[in-house]
Amino acid sequence: MEITRFTFNPFAENTYLLHDDTNECVVVDPGCSDKHENEQLKKYIADNNLKVVRLLNTHCHIDHVLGNKFVANTYNVGLEIHEKDLETLRAIPVYAPVYGISNYQEQLPASYLKEGEQVKFGNTTLEIIFAPGHAPGHVVFYNKTDKTLIAGDVLFQESIGRTDLPGGDHETLLNSIRTKLFVLPDEVTVYPGHGPETTIGHEKKYNPFLK
Repeated sequence: MEITRFTFNPFAENTYLLHDDTNECVVVDPGCSDKHENEQLKKYIADNNLKVVRLLNTHCHIDHVLGNKFVANTYNVGLEIHEKDLETLRAIPVYAPVYGISNYQEQLPASYLKEGEQVKFGNTTLEIIFAPGHAPGHVVFYNKTDKTLIAGDVLFQESIGRTDLPGGDHETLLNSIRTKLFVLPDEVTVYPGHGPETTIGHEKKYNPFLK
């Protein structure tokens, strides 16, 4: 599986394209927030002859969902989230103007992701892991074969997701990291929702929030 990262919107959010040698592609957390960013994403997909087959959100805070409508409409794919984050998603139109975002277009889910189930595309299989704390319905996507983890805002390089937003809980987040992520092999590469990649082993050793 190849992982292509774009950093979009004023929150510097990481949008990921997951694709393999079949050219089937999954879009995770599209944060594209204006015409230029939309076209940047669309051009890469077209230039690499990718076929978008799924649209996934790790969680539904505003910076991770701004491009949901664009991707859903452009590629005729339904949005998939965890059901416990529906309330998080539905709250966005209320608070978007506070962040100076007046053009937000809501895209509601077509189906729900469940822990223990798998996301399959092309020759690739991702495991869905439920990891709440930053958001009530936060999930991460683990590729066991490649030892890669699309982690959203659960775990960052020597940091963790904030828990002061509605639905956040610090102890729940720490428990998710310890019981869901730190049980993965140390060599797993973590692709976070903001900032650079890290590894499970590095975070076990150096993350100050998890000493």
